[in-house]
Amino acid sequence: MTRVLLFTGKGGVGKTTLAAATAAQLAADGRKALVVSTDPAHSLGDALGVPLGGQPSEVDSGLYAAQIDPRGLVDDAWRDLRGHLRTILAGAGVDELDAEELTVLPGVEELLALAEVHRLATTGPWETVVVDCGPTAETLRLLALPEAFAGYLERLFPTHRRVVRGLLAGVAGTATVEKWDATADALGRLAEHLDLLRALLADQTTTTVRLVLTPERVVAAETRRTLTALALQGIRVDGVVANRLVPDPGSAEGPSATWLRTRRGEQDAVLAELRQSAELTGMGDVRVVDHRAAEPVGVQALLDVAAELYRGEDPLRGVEASAAPLLEVSGGGKGTEAEYLLRIVLPLGDDVALDLARVGDELAVTVDGRRKLVALPSLLRRCVVTGAEMDETGLAVSFRPDPNLWMR
Repeated sequence: MTRVLLFTGKGGVGKTTLAAATAAQLAADGRKALVVSTDPAHSLGDALGVPLGGQPSEVDSGLYAAQIDPRGLVDDAWRDLRGHLRTILAGAGVDELDAEELTVLPGVEELLALAEVHRLATTGPWETVVVDCGPTAETLRLLALPEAFAGYLERLFPTHRRVVRGLLAGVAGTATVEKWDATADALGRLAEHLDLLRALLADQTTTTVRLVLTPERVVAAETRRTLTALALQGIRVDGVVANRLVPDPGSAEGPSATWLRTRRGEQDAVLAELRQSAELTGMGDVRVVDHRAAEPVGVQALLDVAAELYRGEDPLRGVEASAAPLLEVSGGGKGTEAEYLLRIVLPLGDDVALDLARVGDELAVTVDGRRKLVALPSLLRRCVVTGAEMDETGLAVSFRPDPNLWMR
């Protein structure tokens, strides 16, 4: 199975350089690697010092690169499905102009870019695909799209074939059965493809995210929120890289040395907090890369960056997938006087906005506007929530039996 490693971070922190450096080092170690960018900024070719297209090209021995063009994918891959969706809407009585507008769905470009990453990861000769993702907010939206689209599709067309065919053929009696069959088949293929994308992202043994930041408080705070958001989506972060650490001037004197000493002191303080947080959340060590006077461009310059970044270690060595369960239930007692505690393992910062709500047999956990539905263990489905506490490692939710349900 091809290993997929996604780099993301706040815009301007150097994730493209570090992604390209990682792929260059893998190739130099004798492992075929593809580095591919989904970032609309198109800076991967600039880092490698070569022009790139949508199809992978060999930049150096064993090192391949490509720049995904989401707009082109929309024009090619989305055209047929849009036609099928227009057929559905027209059959439901939506006029042609409105149908055209409704089929321009938000997020399609990002979804197709992720689908192209999946295609490249499963068809090429490379052992590892390194993905230079867009800035953090775009990446979080990108990684959430397969589940969101799958949910929408399931609610709209539950059986993807029989219901769609029967319902739509009945709505538009003048249409041929073959036309509805083609529409149902297209929706079925989309559902299958979304399932493959979700499986790719959820496989924590092959797909991981590496977070890149500069050691600044604002950037570090966003990184902690990103870690929480990815954990909510079930996506594993296997490491953090602090880029552009300024030199330590030592005992040198003068305005420049004073500026560097102050700046380095601030960065060291942020790094200390990050390392403490990483230890508490199981993130392991935080790798560090110094700020360079000259921008690294080209394979050799990127290998120099990789040498500092990995220091002779395997670039794919990150934090191992945790064997700890996401949910842990403890407590007990007699009858309706029992008390239970549900522990939800989730990295949380001090400044997160947290909300909990009971939705049927699920607990809706919302962190900074991002929601995750957690299926409650069968024991707790007959209980009511009595309280909740949080710390950096997760949530502890208290339950007591609901007298109206407990004896059923």
